Amino acid sequence: MTHNSMPLDPALLDRFVAIVGAGHALRETADIEPYVTERRGRYPGLSPLVLRPGSVDEVSRIMKLATETGTAIVPQGGNTGLVGAQMPDRSGTQVVLSLSRLNRIREIDTLSNTVTAEAGVILEKLHEAADAAGRLFPLSLGSQGSCEIGGNLSSNAGGTGVLAHGNARELCLGVEVVLPTGEVFDDLRKLKKDNTGYDLKDLFVGAEGTLGVITAAVLKLFPKPKGREVAWVGLSSPEAALELFSRATDQAGSGLTAFELISDMVLGFAVRHVADATRPLQGEWPWHVLIEISYGRSAEDARLLMEEVLTSGFEAELVGDAVIAANLSQAGAFWRLRESLSDAQRPEGGSIKHDISVPVVSIPAFIEQAGRAVVAICPDARIACFGHMGDGNLHYNISQPAGGDTEAFLDLYPIMNKAVHDIVREMNGSISAEHGIGQMKRDELIATTQPIAIDLMRRVKAAFDPAGIMNPGKVI
Repeated sequence: MTHNSMPLDPALLDRFVAIVGAGHALRETADIEPYVTERRGRYPGLSPLVLRPGSVDEVSRIMKLATETGTAIVPQGGNTGLVGAQMPDRSGTQVVLSLSRLNRIREIDTLSNTVTAEAGVILEKLHEAADAAGRLFPLSLGSQGSCEIGGNLSSNAGGTGVLAHGNARELCLGVEVVLPTGEVFDDLRKLKKDNTGYDLKDLFVGAEGTLGVITAAVLKLFPKPKGREVAWVGLSSPEAALELFSRATDQAGSGLTAFELISDMVLGFAVRHVADATRPLQGEWPWHVLIEISYGRSAEDARLLMEEVLTSGFEAELVGDAVIAANLSQAGAFWRLRESLSDAQRPEGGSIKHDISVPVVSIPAFIEQAGRAVVAICPDARIACFGHMGDGNLHYNISQPAGGDTEAFLDLYPIMNKAVHDIVREMNGSISAEHGIGQMKRDELIATTQPIAIDLMRRVKAAFDPAGIMNPGKVI
């Protein structure tokens, strides 16, 4: 059975509206617009209705009615996704389910080191609540001022804290999910160890809203590090960065909490377009690394360890220049510069983006081979490469030639994607490291993943969502 693709009957819309109340249902085009427009403008959607439930019971009643009537539901969090997973299609038959009103932090348990938060809690608010309780929630993203926990889990978000703490899946101990039938799966447990059958929560984390609606989760908290140091390093090549990473890992161990690789091209974009952005180092270097060490019982412990790592790098002639942030303000400026890199590409015109991962050891070879492939397709393209070197995830983005024709450049999207992704696959990498599949990569996933894996995914989808109403057209 598949969802109804006919225009939705106004009387049916009235039944949905009655569940949340007219004040929490949007039917006017202007009110709906922000929910059907995503930040890159690639996947414009249409919807006759946005529902904003305020309780799990309301979500349950919405899903029950949707299954009974074959109405497609598109769950949405903070609408910061980059692959179109949170967008309805253009048929005008899909209802958007916004989780933003489910925004309570239900509990912080500092003895268990857990927080129970609803899906609509903004990531930055969760950081602040954890901090106030003397704890750290380490998931950190450029969009953390507007992205929401439900979306972070549904896309298995990564970000800059993965090196030490893992991505969203590793940070999640339990979930509360409303199934397409309206049944509520309450698995809000704080257990670090639990081997009672299949790990059902992991099916919903990363499923991009295709199996159910995450309404709340139990997440791990960590002690706040006493010492934290941030350094900006200039170096000559990705090979030098990889060797420096190896040494930093040996010396700092789990105290190494970030190791971000940044090409000079994309740093130049940020300096050009981001207010108050300046180069951290005086000279220009082809490559840069942002290192964070969180360690010890004092700031002095962390600083000594950072100095040890950098001294080793200088002595091995891996590091060309480096500066350790003098204070919290400068450390914050270094991180803001790193987090501005995505937005800084926009004023440079068309951009062909890749969110890939390869084994860490393969990063220099990937950069070299992909660079050759890109230049063969578009000789004047500008490669904006940056990412989480410590976990093998690069945002390998290609900006149009300076002053070039944007439309002509974007026409190269399929051929450029294929060239880059072919290299990723040769290296046993992934074409979606942290952004998800959504609409953008669905067809490529199906075409290039081993058939048995796709078959298993489809069996799972059919078991959970036999009516085919959950975020249709996404992932598989």
